[in-house]
Amino acid sequence: MTDTFPAFHLGPVPQPALDAVPAELFRGIYGMPMFVTVPTDDLAASTDFWIRGLGFFDLFSVPGQVTHLRRWAFQDVLLVPGADAAEPPALSVSFSCVLSQLDEIATACEELLPGSTTGPRHMPWNSVELEIVTPERTRVIMTAARPYDPDSSEARFLREIGIEGPEA
Repeated sequence: MTDTFPAFHLGPVPQPALDAVPAELFRGIYGMPMFVTVPTDDLAASTDFWIRGLGFFDLFSVPGQVTHLRRWAFQDVLLVPGADAAEPPALSVSFSCVLSQLDEIATACEELLPGSTTGPRHMPWNSVELEIVTPERTRVIMTAARPYDPDSSEARFLREIGIEGPEA
């Protein structure tokens, strides 16, 4: 038995569809329920990659101290001065996008930093994921939900672990 229910109305992520339209960049100020802090030894280069590669924008910056980046509502990243990681960590951070954005993100990231992307790959939980390793070696996963097909292997996988799909 599960107590889960559809609640797509609570956030900016659109209902999964092949023609889903991405949410608008969100410029409002709110109490952030979650954010990622990323140390970098080159704020300018990291900011450029996150903006031109991953589709974030500079919400505000305090020169030499912090750059607050955002995409959709509740997709916040703070870039701060610090040492880049020697290797990408096992930990990753994921951001929602729509299917039509995956190829453009992959292309932009590869142009900025060749070899920075892996995928996209289809996942058994009905998403398509693109992994990006940023200049400061943060592992970012851009994830896009696929439309639900009740007859698919993904739907069977979800049912097997107790997650029922949306009603037709």
